Amino acid sequence: MAEQYFSAEPSSKDVRRTLNVTLQGHDAQVQVSNGVFSGSRVDLGTSVLLKHAPEPPVSGNVLDLGCGWGPIALALAFASPEANVWAVDVNERALELTHVNAEANGCRNIHTTQVDETSTPLPADRQSARCEPIPGDLTFDAIWSNPPIRIGKEALHTLLMAWLPKLKVGGAAYLVVQKNLGSDSLIPWLDESLGEGFTASKYASSKGFRIIEVRHEI
Repeated sequence: MAEQYFSAEPSSKDVRRTLNVTLQGHDAQVQVSNGVFSGSRVDLGTSVLLKHAPEPPVSGNVLDLGCGWGPIALALAFASPEANVWAVDVNERALELTHVNAEANGCRNIHTTQVDETSTPLPADRQSARCEPIPGDLTFDAIWSNPPIRIGKEALHTLLMAWLPKLKVGGAAYLVVQKNLGSDSLIPWLDESLGEGFTASKYASSKGFRIIEVRHEI
C-alpha cells in the first residue's frame, strides 16, 4: 500500500469520493478518501463480519475498533439506533470521515474517539475536531472489529489487550481476520492472554476469513 492506513496524520492528499453502499440492509451514501483503510469500497473482511456476526445489542455501548471511514460503526448504528456506538481509530482523517458519514446518514448515536499508537485515547485537548474523549471507565456490551493486522503482531496485541478487557460480563466481541494472516494462532493467544472469565473461539469462516468470538462470561 502506498501509505499505511494506520498513520495518525496521512500525508496523502485528502481527495473525497462518494460511494453508495448497503450496510445491514440500509442503503447509505458515504465519503471515502486516500490514506484511510479500504478507501474505495467496503472491505471483503468487513463484509464477512457484517454478514455473519450476530445481531448487536439493541441498547448499551458498542465499539467499532479501528473504524476507518465507518462502515462497521454505521452498520451498528443502523441495527441498534438506541445504542451508543463508539468508533475508535488512530487516523484523524478516518475519524473525520466516520463523523461526516454518520451525520449524512442520520446516525446521531455514533461517537468518534482518537487514540495514540499505544491504543490509549487522547485527552480532550488533543482529540481531533469532532472527536470526544471516551470515558475511562466505560465498558462495552459488544465490540466489532476488522483489526489492522498489518500493523504487526506486537502492536496488534497491544490494541486488542487495550480494548477487549473492557467487555462487560455477558458481552461478546467479533473480530474478522484472514486465515493466512494468523487468525488460527490468534485464537489461543487471546484465550490465554485475556485470562479467567474470557473465552476465544472460531465463530464462523467465509471467503478466506475467520470470525473470532471473544466472550466475557464471568
